[in-house]
Amino acid sequence: MRIALFITCFNDTMYPGTGRAVVTVLERLGHTVHFPQEQNCCGQMHFNTGYRPDAVPLVARFARTFADYDAVITPSASCAGMIKENHPLLAEKYGHDQLRSSVSDLVPRVHEFTEFLTDVLKVTDVGAYFPHRVTYHPTCHSLRGLRLGDRPQQLLRAVRGIDLVDLPAAESCCGFGGTFAVKNADTSSAMLADKAAGVLTTGAEVLCAADNSCLMHIGGGLSRQDSGVRTMHLAEILASTEGDTL
Repeated sequence: MRIALFITCFNDTMYPGTGRAVVTVLERLGHTVHFPQEQNCCGQMHFNTGYRPDAVPLVARFARTFADYDAVITPSASCAGMIKENHPLLAEKYGHDQLRSSVSDLVPRVHEFTEFLTDVLKVTDVGAYFPHRVTYHPTCHSLRGLRLGDRPQQLLRAVRGIDLVDLPAAESCCGFGGTFAVKNADTSSAMLADKAAGVLTTGAEVLCAADNSCLMHIGGGLSRQDSGVRTMHLAEILASTEGDTL
């Protein structure tokens, strides 16, 4: 199976360690991971802010870049949702026949990281060891968009040494929502305060999720309270082995 990593521009710029963690896990499972240098933004920012025709060249480049791979893996439920749900919509409304065909062919091969592990590779135990108290936040895109269900928790429960605790009101939004946090700052801050308070009640050392954008938002609130709670992408926990430290 030819596997490609779609790192996403947010992770590539701010959280490159997440991409390395994905590669570590997949290589541990015996797979070679390719990283096409031509990859670019999935167009989510353009789509969500109303510049939808401007996103079409990005859709076309994505389809062209990853056309030859059997599986395209991304550690972002947000960007996976954009590709799966909105690339076909953009291709249908603004694209030509070739683009519609290319997108239709590629989209079923695009997988969010935890979905790929559990549904395609059929594994939950990836050989991880992480002896820390952890709580998991199901981001809106992973929960309501991709409908990942408990796939992330299945993977976390299989980690040796982990103390996985439930997050109160886990399904409530953290208040990030991309530009929502900028355009509706007061509402976003109130939602963040509720989410951070829930995290603190768990006594967790680490908060994890399938989207670094939400972790950045929540982590900012936690750090301003000097809470001592760290945020980590789920892939980084799954990449951890005995001897690794926080």
